[in-house]
Amino acid sequence: MNKANPPESLIEIAQAPLLTWVELAQADAQNGKLPSYVPQLATVDGDRWAVQIQAVNGATWGAGATDDIFPLMSVIKPLLLLFLLETLGAEQVWQRVGQLPSDLPYNSLTQLEADQGWPRNPMLNSGAIALAELIPGSTAMERCDQLQAWLNQRSRANLQLDLGMLASVESVENPINQAIAQRLAMAGYLQSPQLATYNAICCLAGTVKDLARIGCLLAANSASIQQTVNQIMLTCGLYEQSAAFAQTVGWPTKSGVSGGVLAIVPGEAAIGLYSPKLDATGNSIVSLFLLEQLAKFHRSLDSKDYK
Repeated sequence: MNKANPPESLIEIAQAPLLTWVELAQADAQNGKLPSYVPQLATVDGDRWAVQIQAVNGATWGAGATDDIFPLMSVIKPLLLLFLLETLGAEQVWQRVGQLPSDLPYNSLTQLEADQGWPRNPMLNSGAIALAELIPGSTAMERCDQLQAWLNQRSRANLQLDLGMLASVESVENPINQAIAQRLAMAGYLQSPQLATYNAICCLAGTVKDLARIGCLLAANSASIQQTVNQIMLTCGLYEQSAAFAQTVGWPTKSGVSGGVLAIVPGEAAIGLYSPKLDATGNSIVSLFLLEQLAKFHRSLDSKDYK
């Protein structure tokens, strides 16, 4: 655990309550599962967990396996959106993807067909596949390098492309994502129905420390672009669970199938979490439980005007 110049609120967390929360969450997580459709993700230690809080004033607090490295997978989606909005502008981005939530799974072909091939939001696979093609570069690796370098330079994170994970992802067919790409291309929202760029950016890997640093790009700035990304995370970041989680926790949050989760406390901090066992929706059981407890703690400090 580390603690440097801690501010009030989130970073004023004692270790004992957190460990109690983790114990409770891991009991629930025994019914969770590791994703079987990516061979390398299916072999990780499902009991690992980590949390890192990065305050906008630079203070940090972490616990658990904060040096464990994992692929971001779908957690990259709001960061991809941020990159494109800042580098290409809103007009190009919103020509490719919408901003509406969905009650269907993250890889739903039913939703895409109902929308006539229009990707409903950037947090769904369809939206991220469509947007990944907009990253500057002539190859998937060049595009991935562009996004990686931009995020690392802006946040002082150390994301690296996990080539082993990428090989694992590409070692098995993903007919649903392939069908999504084909449907996007048919509708004119994808020039080439390829998944190479999308697969590569999902395999950018780091620790919860890196994740929290990157998250501060969304937490520290109240500009309209950051507000837009945060709003879409709040309403769409956890797929079918988004609306319920927004009501109980209220923080913009994005999950990934690796067990990584990024949450934003606008104007205050970013929270990176990791725990690999997933619920039926594909979200990390331990990470979401910890966020619920942190949010309750945060509200209690506000109500007490904690000093």
